[in-house]
Amino acid sequence: MFFRQEKHSKLESMDNTTPSINPKSLNKLIESSIRDNWELTAFSDIGGINLPFKDVAVYVAKLHILFEAAGLKPGDRVALCGKNSSKWAVALIACLTARMVAVPILHEFKSDMIHHLVNHSDSKLMFVDAAIWENLDERLLPELEGVFFISELGMPFSRNKKLSEARSNINELFGRKFPYDFTPDDILYMQDSPDDLALINYTSGSTGASKGVMLTFGNLWSNIRFCLDHLSFLKAGDGIVNMLPLAHLYGMTIDMLHPFCRGCHCHFLTRVPSPKAILGAFAEIRPKLVITVPLILEKIIRTRVFPMLDKPLMRFLMKIPGIDTRLLEKVKDGLEQAFGGNLQELIIGGAALNGEIEAFLKKIGFPYTVGYGMTECGPLITYAPHQTNRLRSCGQVVDRMEVKVDSPDPANVPGDLWVRGENVMNGYYKNPKATAEVMPESENGWMNTGDLCTMDHDGFITICGRSKTMILGPSGQNIYPEEIEQTLNNLPYVNESLIIDDNGRLVALVHPDFDSARSQGLDMESLDKIMADNLTALNHEMPQYSKISKIKILEEEFEKTPKHSIKRFLYQP
Repeated sequence: MFFRQEKHSKLESMDNTTPSINPKSLNKLIESSIRDNWELTAFSDIGGINLPFKDVAVYVAKLHILFEAAGLKPGDRVALCGKNSSKWAVALIACLTARMVAVPILHEFKSDMIHHLVNHSDSKLMFVDAAIWENLDERLLPELEGVFFISELGMPFSRNKKLSEARSNINELFGRKFPYDFTPDDILYMQDSPDDLALINYTSGSTGASKGVMLTFGNLWSNIRFCLDHLSFLKAGDGIVNMLPLAHLYGMTIDMLHPFCRGCHCHFLTRVPSPKAILGAFAEIRPKLVITVPLILEKIIRTRVFPMLDKPLMRFLMKIPGIDTRLLEKVKDGLEQAFGGNLQELIIGGAALNGEIEAFLKKIGFPYTVGYGMTECGPLITYAPHQTNRLRSCGQVVDRMEVKVDSPDPANVPGDLWVRGENVMNGYYKNPKATAEVMPESENGWMNTGDLCTMDHDGFITICGRSKTMILGPSGQNIYPEEIEQTLNNLPYVNESLIIDDNGRLVALVHPDFDSARSQGLDMESLDKIMADNLTALNHEMPQYSKISKIKILEEEFEKTPKHSIKRFLYQP
């Protein structure tokens, strides 16, 4: 039986539009933002270049000239593979505004995978980091017309004479096209339709091989429009710290394109974001909005907050009524200062937030919220502002979307979550079988997310786990590994865990918090004893059919996707 909730917002017309212009045009949002924020800074590489909106417009115009020289037409594919940077963001915007189909490829992928995805997507041009190109072979990329380095637009390879000549004379060609001056009046981008393909985004593969998700301009517009409508505390000129990979939809759409369309200033951490670098960026930029994954937040709290609260004096004071409230207020203020002291909301997505951490944040009144989405929805499915979010929930369905839960009692019995609406993809590229598995024709536009959830009477969704990871108990009980992992991750010296089914027995793979263990002088024998105690404590909390047979310690961290989800399929027996 299906239980369903839908939400359709009244369409608000955009500024600077006419009746002949599609009111749901992503390119008109981009165009208007560049015109309105011409002198403001759009992108910065922390410790590197700064690009005002007007310089972004110049760079985009030059890339459009190169696209034309290469003979590209709307709908042709352009691959992007590199670390986060201002020039990566500009290359994406150039693709969108010329109605090219951008193909973001995660720079963590191995060379053979990059070769495969460039070819599979039928890409004709490629923007790439020089360090990545060194390990690629142009002979294995037969359809490419040319390759550009993202940082300085160098051209290490070309099969197209006109393209090579255009690159050598790009400033002259730009001068011919705009002989007098380049002003906001020159910003007039190609009209897009909601059904036009905008991206082929390959999933990071936490449960298996990558698939090419086909997202339209309408999918991206709907996501960005939601953020513009519901994160109204952001204003033009406000700073954003961009930590998430741009090649992933969460980082690209919510953390970059949405702020760009509002006129915000995006600051990119161009290296692997260490806690020290992140906290330094927060202190300098003082963002109102922080978009992050749980791992980053959890590390900050576990290293900066919990050790302080665990001191004997603090534990004693926390038991005294009145004093405990004032102490928690100071802890909240300190945590907000760690995020720059100007924070209005912190949005967590990409994976489940640790239960102990979330309960602590809720207790101190920290302005956090948890959203939910997936690449196939570009990515938003649910959200609630921090003032109304509920413990363990990931919010309510977003505008222009519907959800339904396949359950006889959705408030208490988990069921498959299905979605339909303007955020939902067009399918998987060159993979009709995979498309049909999640979007059966008989379901009239509904897509099965593959996630199991409950939904309360107010429409708040709580994710229980992936249907693919659910384990069937000895008497037919449904066992959700993620729920067991949440409990286990709160026990002493457990950094991360994974529950697997080993021939009918549940086994917990644990990567311990070795840094904390070493600081306390603990050796492996001591850790083994602690994990044995953890096993007893865990099983005391679990029903009989979910009890764990043993804990196996892993010395190396789990392999993860760029959004920090464990690649579960690598650890199945």
